[in-house]
Formats: sequence, C-alpha cells, structure tokens
Amino acid sequence: MVERGAHDLDPLTVGDRFRLFNFTRRDDHVTYLWILRAMDRLREVHQVQAGAEDVAAVLRELSLAREDVPVPDPAGLRDRLDNLCDDGLVHRFDDASRAGDLASYRNRQSVYQFSELGYRAYRSVENLLGARTEDVNLSRLVFSDVLEDLRALARANRTGQAEQVYRRLSRLDAAMEDMGRRSAQFHVTLGEILRSTDASPDTFLRHKNALLVHMTEFVAELDRYQPRLERAVLEVEETGIATALARAADADERLFMDRAERLEDWRRRWAALRGWFVAEGGAPTRAAQLHDATRSAVSGVIALLRQITESRRGGVNRTTQLRHLAAWVFRTPDDASAHALMGAAFNTRSARHLGAAHDDEEDVSPGTTWWDAPGVEVSVTLFRSGRAPAAGAPRPVRHDRGARAEIRRRQAAGRSADRQAAARLAQEGAAGRVLDDSDTRVLLRLLTRALESRAVVAGRISSATGTDEGTLVRLHPSDTGTTVRTTRGTLHLPGVRLELAPRTRGPRP
Repeated sequence: MVERGAHDLDPLTVGDRFRLFNFTRRDDHVTYLWILRAMDRLREVHQVQAGAEDVAAVLRELSLAREDVPVPDPAGLRDRLDNLCDDGLVHRFDDASRAGDLASYRNRQSVYQFSELGYRAYRSVENLLGARTEDVNLSRLVFSDVLEDLRALARANRTGQAEQVYRRLSRLDAAMEDMGRRSAQFHVTLGEILRSTDASPDTFLRHKNALLVHMTEFVAELDRYQPRLERAVLEVEETGIATALARAADADERLFMDRAERLEDWRRRWAALRGWFVAEGGAPTRAAQLHDATRSAVSGVIALLRQITESRRGGVNRTTQLRHLAAWVFRTPDDASAHALMGAAFNTRSARHLGAAHDDEEDVSPGTTWWDAPGVEVSVTLFRSGRAPAAGAPRPVRHDRGARAEIRRRQAAGRSADRQAAARLAQEGAAGRVLDDSDTRVLLRLLTRALESRAVVAGRISSATGTDEGTLVRLHPSDTGTTVRTTRGTLHLPGVRLELAPRTRGPRP
C-alpha cells in the first residue's frame, strides 16, 4: 500500500539487487536453494554465522528425511558459498578461532552470514515456490477491524496516548496493505480461472457457487462500511492528524531512521490509507475502484457460466470439437490424408506471405517438400506485414553547424601549431634539444617527403630534400648518422646527416 521508494532507485542499484537472484539461473540452482535453506534453519536456532561444515551437517540431517536433498562435497559446498557471497546473498568472515591445529589455521577458515537484502531475496523465492492459488480471497471481515482501529485512533489522539496512536496506525497500515495485496492476487487468480475454463470447465462449475457468493458478500460488506469508514477517517483528521503523525514518529523505534524520515514515512502511509476511503479532486477512491472491479468480475463469471451451460446443453464446445477432429485424424487411411485433414482444419496452407526463395535455387529441387527443404532467412518486415523490405528514401543530411565550426577551429589550431613548430625547427634545428610533439610531427613529415624524393646513384643514396610549412630539410650521406631526441624517445637516422633551414623562394621569371 505504501510506496517504498523502489521507483527512485538508480539503474546501478537495481542491477545490484537483481544480482541477488543469480543463483536461480545457475545449472545447479536446486543445490543452491537447499544450501540457503540450511543456512535459514541455522538462523532459526540463532546461529547467525555458520561455516561450511555446519551447513553440510544440516544438509545431511535434511537428507535423512528427504531423498531429493543434495549433499555436495566440502570443496564444492565452499565454492557455492563463495559464489553466494559474490552475488551478495551472504557475507563471508574469516574466523581463526575455528582452526583446531596449525594446518587448519593456515587454511582459510570462513564463516557465512545472510545479508539483509540476501535474506529478503531468498524469502521472496521461497514465497514464490510456496504460493498456492487456493489461498487467495477477498477479506470482508477486515472492514469492521479497520473501522474499530480508526475510532480507537481518534480516541487515543484526543487523549494524548502516543503509544496507542502508534499501535493503531501500524495496525491500519498493515491491514490496508494486506487488503490491497489480497485483492490484487484474487483478481489475478480469477483471471487465470476464467482463461482456463476451456481446459477445465468441471473445476469452474464445481467452485462457481462459492465464488459468486464470496464476491457478492464482499461487495455488500464494502457498500455497508464505505460511508462509515469515510466518516471515521475524517474524525481522525479532526482530532489533529499532524499531531497524531508526530506522536507516531516519536514512538516509532526504527533505529536507522531519524525523526524527520520517520515522520515523512508516516505521512505517506496516512495519505495512502486516506486514499482508500476519502475521494479527492473528483478521483475515485481505491475502495470504489475495488468495488467496481469486483462487480465487473461477478458479471464476467455469470456470463461465462451461461456460456458453459449453453455449450453443455448443446453438447458442442471446443473440447468436443477437438476430440471429434482427433478421432477423424486417427481413422484416416494414410499419413497424407491425415496431413490434408489437419491442414484443412487449422488452415496451415494459407500462409503464403512467408514464402521466400533460397539463395541458391538450383541447390534445392522444386519437388522438395516444405518440411525437408532447408530454411531461409525471413526479414521482420516480411514476417509482420507480408511486404518485402525496401531501402526507403535516403535520410536528409544533417547540418550540424556547431560541430563543423569546432572541426574548423581544431584544424586551424593544428595548422598554427605546425607553422610555429616548423619555424622553430628552421631557426633552432633539431640537434642539442628535446623536440616536443609538434616539432616531432613536423620533422617526421619533412623526413617522409625527403625520403620519397631520394635517388640512388651508383648504389648509394644521394642527397634528398623536402619542404613543409616554410621549412627545408636536406639529407646528406654520412657515416656517423644523426640522432634526434624527442619527448617520446630517441630517433636514429643511420647513414644520413640532417640539415634544417628556412625555405627561400627564388625570383619569379
């Protein structure tokens, strides 16, 4: 009934909490479940922390009563406990006091304990496995208890009994949360019953009277108590709801929440409780919504009962039709006749829009049946609409002026840096100093152009030149070679001497 803040969690927190259920997706999930059950049994006898040998002892004890209880070996049990620790279901602690000798002390002696969220994840799985649809019901007796608690709350707030105010508000919150959960489960289960009547009409007919009586009595009780409950809520607010909530927050013993958080939590709880019985802004109350849903369900059950009764009176329904079809198929003389009869009954030969040619048509004989022919890839468009996919019109080019301006700015900055680096190389040369990234980039570009223009004469490389950004580089044959130091390492040029100078333009002819 109360919003618990699950919608406010960030995606990382949601992912961490979903990780608590990783054990349900493992191949040996049943073994993990029994390990958690063994730890839960130890927790029930107030043994909060348990070692692998303690869990193994409980599993052996459970295996005496049930044959399906797995008892893994010690190494496998410890590995599974470590996996549960990695998932966040349990915490692991090292306990040196459990070592009886030096060898055991040198080995890791770990004990395990349920984490708070891990225990809740385990209990949610157990509740799901133990859920029974037979337990659902609409509790019509809760309205008298809610009315009594509201009147007692008004008296306690009027007389200043803070602890009694807290008790009554807690009971009201639990009762309304339970009623909301029961009503949701009941209508979900009712929908399942109505959906499965074709397969089990006898079950529905056997419980139809009890179902109709149960829903009709609930609607009548809700109609009788609705105005009383609305007046009782307003009477509580007349005694000072702010004072009542403040007293409940003061008497609340939740240690890990300060008073402001407890007060805000009780305000949300009261707003949710008030929304059940008091309408605001023309919106229907939750009780009115439940009333309408239950009345609609009664009408649906009656209509379905009429449909089943008429089909049974005529002796023809879906079950009898399928049985007659199965008998006809069984009595056919050969398989071809049986396939033809089933194809006509279920219209399996009319799905022509899924037809597609094989990539290599000569590889598949035209006489090959659909069942024996290799499959072909079918596009989603062809599968959903029956139309072959098309490329469609090209999308318009996006003119992102900001991105283009940024690219031009970066290009201009890069060219400016290269010109400055080329000027430094022409003036200071490359020897006797450490070149930065800009100088190194320009020098490598000059070397590339010079090496591309080199020529080999009589088996030896002659001089080579290259220009870039107003700087001229010459490579002369040399036995000593050249070494250039940069911020990213040392560049060795064996067999050539490097010469840098400004490029001069000759006179135009």
